[in-house]
Amino acid sequence: MESVKRYLWNLLIAIDQLGNALLAGDPDETISSRAYKHVKAKGRDSGVNYYLLLILEAIDPGHGRKTVEWDEGHGRDEE
Repeated sequence: MESVKRYLWNLLIAIDQLGNALLAGDPDETISSRAYKHVKAKGRDSGVNYYLLLILEAIDPGHGRKTVEWDEGHGRDEE
């Protein structure tokens, strides 16, 4: 059963990374990581990223900090 959970978790991460790639982000970075870095850089001025992170933090406190991938993105998430 544990292998099924791991498989499903990996699928969810892959879908998240695909979503980020479709939004012109690094294909190896999740949307949460990209949003967190953008909010850290621009605060409330980061637009939809700010509100996305508010929702994610309400569901999973510390979500942004737990999911950020500092080694991914290569600065391409700058708008």
